[in-house]
Amino acid sequence: MKAPHTLVALVAASAILGGCASSNPQPYYGSNDGYRHGYDNTASAGYGTIESIQVSSGDGRTGGGGALLGGVVGALAGNQVGSGGGRTAATVAGGVAGAVIGNRVEANRNAEGQQMYLVRVRLDNGEYRDVTQDSVYDLREGNRVRIVDGRVYRY
Repeated sequence: MKAPHTLVALVAASAILGGCASSNPQPYYGSNDGYRHGYDNTASAGYGTIESIQVSSGDGRTGGGGALLGGVVGALAGNQVGSGGGRTAATVAGGVAGAVIGNRVEANRNAEGQQMYLVRVRLDNGEYRDVTQDSVYDLREGNRVRIVDGRVYRY
């Protein structure tokens, strides 16, 4: 009869921690970008000239796989400790700790070597738009460009 309680606790902990994982990257909004003026970084913005390109390392993104795997491994390890109510508590605590550690490991793994580029574009109407993207291909400062769906392209 103890196995169903442990399984329920494991599933509940996994569901709760799975809801904490985020696979939706947050866009970067610079200090003088169009977002403050009612424009969204992902919307089509028009034509302009590249003012600057800055390189930065991207932060680790997680898809939840590390948290899920870590939660399962932690819950299984916690289930080996104690008996009765203590075993259930150890299973839940192990699942939570494993999920946190697994999420952090996944974020660290995804952050290594990933470079992002902040491209500042002066639009033809005089506004500035900051666009963050994973590559710049052949873009250089001074190039005439167009912004389509949050990406900068030469034209």
